[in-house]
This record gives sequence, structure tokens and C-alpha cells, in this order.
Amino acid sequence: MDSRRCFYIMRHHTTQAFTLIELLVVISIIALLIGILLPVLSSARESGRAVQCSSNLHQVSLGYAIYANDHRGLGVPGRMPNISGANIYNVGNGHVWRPRWYVTMGSSAGFYAFTNPNDVDSSNDNTRLVTHKIFVCPTVPERVNNRNFPYGYNHQFLGNSRIGSSGVAINFPVRVENLVSQTVLAGDALGTASGRPKSTRTPYDASGTASALTNVSNHGWSLDPPRLLPAAQSDYCDDANRADINRSATDDRHGGAANVSFIDGHVERLNRTMLGYVVNTDDSVEARTGAHNRLFSGTGRDDDPRPR
Repeated sequence: MDSRRCFYIMRHHTTQAFTLIELLVVISIIALLIGILLPVLSSARESGRAVQCSSNLHQVSLGYAIYANDHRGLGVPGRMPNISGANIYNVGNGHVWRPRWYVTMGSSAGFYAFTNPNDVDSSNDNTRLVTHKIFVCPTVPERVNNRNFPYGYNHQFLGNSRIGSSGVAINFPVRVENLVSQTVLAGDALGTASGRPKSTRTPYDASGTASALTNVSNHGWSLDPPRLLPAAQSDYCDDANRADINRSATDDRHGGAANVSFIDGHVERLNRTMLGYVVNTDDSVEARTGAHNRLFSGTGRDDDPRPR
């Protein structure tokens, strides 16, 4: 084979490699596509979590209706009354000391917050962890403490069984038939951190043993309405620490809004302002000025909560 024929064959069978410039262009395009797609994928994941959370709260509203049907039209109390010598309650799959609203609901609804509870006293009250998936918000799956709960109940208008200054329950029992359909039942809750600037809030405490009033979702099981009475008259989410700065409110954790269920079963995604809360520039929530309770009162009017 002569040299010219050999050169022709080698030239036409040599692999053509990318130049450095071509390789850099390809890498840049891939990086650009990743930069475009990552926020979209992240947004899609969060949207999916928000939908699942909404489904959870819809199930909760159904559980509320089932409980009321089983109890002659009475709504579930925010927490069972504190009656000396009679504080252990059957919740359907075991016994719990003064169960909170979502635990009590399980006795009728059939979805049990805890696996095989068997309380004999209050020792597990603030440390027990929720196990049923209906009560877990997928956006904040770590918030599963019995007290520092992700979903707050409209306890002041729907069933406040705490004993007030008159010696009787502040607002219990409450008949469901007397409530307008557009009444908040429960929603994503921020707990006692709501009254504080966002910059001063501290991380969630799942253990329940070292909870601070600044922790997000501390005492989150109870949701205060937008407007409260002065601390000397009003109840607050944490009855041991009644103060404007310790008030609770919804948690706008789903794209700047909270999932909220209503007693007629529907769920809406609403920010705090839409619900009647007044939010300061530092993200703290007011206790009175400018706020209204029309979506919480049960009457559709801007009523005050019952005084202590």
C-alpha cells in the first residue's frame, strides 16, 4: 500500500474529538438547564407537599363531623377538661391523659394519633410523639410533638373547656348546628412564636422537654383567633403564659400561605391577612388593632372570644 492511500484511510477513520470551546459550550448549556429546572422541581415538590397537607386537613374536618354526630351535635373540645381524679380518657385504641382535640377526635373518626397509648398519668403529656400520617404536615414533618403540634384548632370559638374565673368552662360545649359553614376549624399553626418578630423565633422542639415560647409551633395545637381581648380578660393558646407576645396564629409555610380547614369540610390556602390577622413589618402578629374574627367566630360576625 503506497503512502498516499495509507494517509487517506487514516484521515477518514480518525475519531473527531470535541474542541475545548465546544466542550465548554455543552457544559454551560447543561448548567443553564439545571439552573432553570431545579427551582421548577423544588416548586413542584413543595406544591405536592401543600396538596398532601390540604388533604390531611380535609380528613380532619371529616373527623370533626363524625365526632359531632357521635356526640349529639357537640363539637370536640380543644382539650378535655381538667377534672381531678378523672383525667384518663378512652381515645379509641387506648387511654390518654387529658387528650387534645385531634386525639379525642380519633375515638369517633378511627384515625388514632398515637400507637397503642396506655397512659396512667400526665408523664407523657408533652413528650409523646404523633404517629398517624394524617396529623403530619409533609412540609414540616419533624413537628410531631403532642403539644408542639403542626395543626392548630380554633379552640376559643369551637370548644374552650378551660375553667374560667366564673368556675365554669370558658366556651364549652359548643353545638355544631349553631355555627356558620365558613368557620375556621383548624390550620397550619406557628404557636407562641407568632407574636414575635421572625428574627427572634427559635427552632422547633420535638422533644417537648425544653420548649421555649420563642420556638416555632410551641403550643401549636391551639390556634388563637386574629383579635384577642386584653391579657387580663382573654384566654390565649398557652393558658400558663397569657400575653400578646405569646399569642398564636397561622403559619404561612406553603408558598406564603397556610392551609386552613373549615367546619363544612372544605380547605383553603389563605395567608394571615386574608384570615383577619394583622401582621407587622417584622412578621410579628398583632393581638387586637385592626384584626377581625369574622372567619373564626362561628357566627360570621366580628365577635370577641369569650372572656376568661
